[in-house]
Amino acid sequence: MARILVENLNLHYPLSASRPGGKMSGATVAENLIHINNKAFVWALRDLTFSIERGQRVGLIGRNGSGKSTLLRALAGIYSPTSGRVLHEGKISSMFNLSLGIQPDATGIENIIIRGLVKGWSRAEIRRKIPEITAFSELEKVIDLPVRTYSDGMRMRLLFAIATSFSPEILLLDEWIGAGDAQFQKKAAERMEALVDEAGITVIASHNRNLIRRVCDLGIWLDNGIMRAMGPIQDVYQQMDQSQ
Repeated sequence: MARILVENLNLHYPLSASRPGGKMSGATVAENLIHINNKAFVWALRDLTFSIERGQRVGLIGRNGSGKSTLLRALAGIYSPTSGRVLHEGKISSMFNLSLGIQPDATGIENIIIRGLVKGWSRAEIRRKIPEITAFSELEKVIDLPVRTYSDGMRMRLLFAIATSFSPEILLLDEWIGAGDAQFQKKAAERMEALVDEAGITVIASHNRNLIRRVCDLGIWLDNGIMRAMGPIQDVYQQMDQSQ
């Protein structure tokens, strides 16, 4: 059973620290600035409450610095709320940094095992998936060589194949993931579509409206860390456009 429940989620961080999840403009920082015990903080997420049920595909929309990437990482458990809570039922797969756990001096096979363990797979699951990952990446001839000998395209194909080899119950995406040359990108796009279809819940942050409309049925509009609207994706886009 896949489900996400967010209750009164607040997240702030010191102004002197790097912003979680990406860049924030000076204007946005000024709007979100708060002071606690004479220290300056940026209020990145403010009093968010919502639930996402199995079968729903949610697009996070809003301008740069609105809190989309920060919310994704809070849902994934990477960032801890300052107050409130994030609860989920079901195994989460978050695709934010495909290179996490990759060791350049290890072989392709060894990196499949390392990355699988980082993602929480059992060794039996990893062994069963190695042939499929190798075939999908089209790296059969070099899979036993150190990854540092791979070209950038070869390395990206391996990382993508590993990241998309298991169907999660909850899939979290920060922008759509593609890899490799034009031919491989077509195969990668089909793989991503299948992954979304098989996931119990999908949450994706993107500025690509065509992508969000194609993939998502619901939208959450964030503005300076505040949820301005949640509902059918076209209705949420309309509300956002009318406010500008």
